[in-house]
Amino acid sequence: MGLAGLVVLGLAAQWLAWRLKLPAILLLLVAGIVAGPVTGMIRPDAFFGSLLGPVVSFSVALILFEGSMSLRLIELRQAGRAVRKLISIGALITWACASLAAWLLLDLGAPISILLGAILTVTGPTVIGPLLRHVRPQGATGAVLKWESILIDPIGATLAVVVFEAILAGGPGEAASVVAAGLTKTVLLGGAVGAGGALVLVLLLKRYWIPDFLHSPISFMAVVGIFAAANVMQGESGLLAVTVMGLILANQKWVSVAHIVEFKENLRVLLLSFVFVLLAARLQPGELRGAIGPSIALLAVLVLAIRPLAVVLSTSSAGLSWRERVFLACVAPRGIVAAGVTSVFALRLAEAGHPEARALVPAVFIVIIGAAAVYGLGAMPLARLLGLAQPHPRGALIVGAHPWARDLGRALQAQGCPVVMVDTNPANIEAARAAGLRAHHKSILAEKLMDELDLGGIGRLLALTSNEELNSLAAQRFSGVFGRSEVYQLPAKADADPEEDRPHRPGRLLFGRDATYAALDRACEDGARVEACRFGPGEDLRAWLARRGPRVFPLAMLSARGGVQVFTIGVKVSGQAGDVVIALMSSPGCRSAGPGIADLAERQGGP
Repeated sequence: MGLAGLVVLGLAAQWLAWRLKLPAILLLLVAGIVAGPVTGMIRPDAFFGSLLGPVVSFSVALILFEGSMSLRLIELRQAGRAVRKLISIGALITWACASLAAWLLLDLGAPISILLGAILTVTGPTVIGPLLRHVRPQGATGAVLKWESILIDPIGATLAVVVFEAILAGGPGEAASVVAAGLTKTVLLGGAVGAGGALVLVLLLKRYWIPDFLHSPISFMAVVGIFAAANVMQGESGLLAVTVMGLILANQKWVSVAHIVEFKENLRVLLLSFVFVLLAARLQPGELRGAIGPSIALLAVLVLAIRPLAVVLSTSSAGLSWRERVFLACVAPRGIVAAGVTSVFALRLAEAGHPEARALVPAVFIVIIGAAAVYGLGAMPLARLLGLAQPHPRGALIVGAHPWARDLGRALQAQGCPVVMVDTNPANIEAARAAGLRAHHKSILAEKLMDELDLGGIGRLLALTSNEELNSLAAQRFSGVFGRSEVYQLPAKADADPEEDRPHRPGRLLFGRDATYAALDRACEDGARVEACRFGPGEDLRAWLARRGPRVFPLAMLSARGGVQVFTIGVKVSGQAGDVVIALMSSPGCRSAGPGIADLAERQGGP
């Protein structure tokens, strides 16, 4: 029951955080504290024994590898200078100031304070990633925070390892030689092992020596093996190795690793949920009560003084605006690496005769919880105040740039919804560009399309081609980008049943039961046009449709509050005064004025 509780509590906390729009780490840690120190339901040390450290270490390595596979070198064109300074100058400033603050506030000895300062240099992709997805900051800010959070983790862990070994070494002279040798060996061995592992895996994939169904398991094996091998050669250099490995795999041009990335993303959510609850459950009530006051004081210094100082001094000539620098100065939550490294080192130091090291764990966890609350709840209001938060993505990525798709794109764009169109027909692309729409002459399935598309403000996919298989594949590919609820495709046949083949259909069915490509194309050939109309006072969709008669076929609804609803089969859509409906309308003089549009509207099943 305890093991089951770790999984159930972890994923339940993830889901609840999504529903409440709160930082997941906050609810994960609260769930762990309730299950461990408060109720005693989960006892990690009794479950895992001596395996607890390795389980946490391997989990952290896999999470960091997944994060590094999201790094694209192209992002460094704008953010490179700021990232380099933050992980060098900024890290040193944070280390020095955090060590001093820990020594003054937590009543720790100088060596343990320096170790804690090294641990607190990390931020972490496990917290930054969800925060960025929620805030969607404009400009270079998002790229800077993402790169910093992933690269600073192995750097901070390396600093912590070096300090840890220096503490165990004893005298100052011996400690200095340990520090120099440790840094050199960690960087050289970790980097070399990680690069070698990536190149071997790429070679095996390129020569088809690994079957498709083993790509993800073999990559999992490679990460675990590389991490362990690097750690054997040089203690705790594995995090640097897996980061280098993920960075190389993500940016090489020889083989596709998209399916491996998807597997690792799912694995990351499971591991993150499991490990955070696990580590939080190890806390002792007595330790927490004694550490709350000093740890909150340390958190205040980190948030109000140390992070702003580090950002100001390390980004003074990094090409960032003052708004971007302010936002960077106000975002530095700690994540799984800080929690995992602290738990491992505190246990080892206590066994080596340093009992004060036990104070590290509650202090770091209180900082993690407090930082998650402060930054998670305050980042969005701050980004809006600074004008950096992107509005809710109202736009659409439209597959197909034929005439009526262009009409729909123009209507959406005229209402302030960004539109990007993709088509393989050059004439359609030229016509779309002439109409003022962003259009790409590419296949929606092209491997490098994701790197070329600017999806800022885009929140959904509309697959509108005449090719049913292409529509389905496009919806499947972009379901991971927009979520399954925001990928749409045309029905393959007339009188489409929304429940038929639903488990195997990646996209939601668009517009109405008979809204096939052929039916919509025929209606447009007969004179129907896409138009946008705003509801008058006291008017809703049903009243508007009744007034317009059978020549109207609604396609999308734009709320006056900024929301966007696409008409789909079987989903009720309503409207109110001030809302805008985009619809396919035929004039009374059109040949298909009654039967074509009227039949579609009658069978739509939406309003």
